[in-house]
Amino acid sequence: MAMKIEVVEIEKPEGVEAIIGQGNFSVFTVDDLARALLTAVPGIKFGIAMNEAKPQLTRFTGNDKELEELAARNALKIGGGHVFVILMRDAFPINVLNTVKSHPAVVMVYGASENPLQLIVAETELGRAVLGIVDGKAATKIETEEQKRERRELVERIGYTID
Repeated sequence: MAMKIEVVEIEKPEGVEAIIGQGNFSVFTVDDLARALLTAVPGIKFGIAMNEAKPQLTRFTGNDKELEELAARNALKIGGGHVFVILMRDAFPINVLNTVKSHPAVVMVYGASENPLQLIVAETELGRAVLGIVDGKAATKIETEEQKRERRELVERIGYTID
């Protein structure tokens, strides 16, 4: 049995957040996840696409045409059965990850980030599968005390503070 390994770049504009995962029952799940995103964050803009193993097509929906089309192109390029791609603006993955992960048809989330993303995809005679995700560039050093202070100020500035 032969297997091919491929790197698939996720296409998205700067500033767009992505969540890549795998689920089940895409005929239902793509719309249900869309409804869940809409109720999780008021004002969220998103596109979601999910590959269906039978009849071998990519289903998509959302409330932003550009993100819908990009999500569909990315999901089709990945090609794995039941893999989904969510692309969004005006929300961070932290705002919706629990909502996505708690959906009964979601099996797993491979990654969630605004960083450039690459998926490691295997292909066999049967089909394609995501083996893992590369989320941005590798770390090259440990943060300094100044960088730690800047990080904490940023977190407070974007609203993640107790006060």
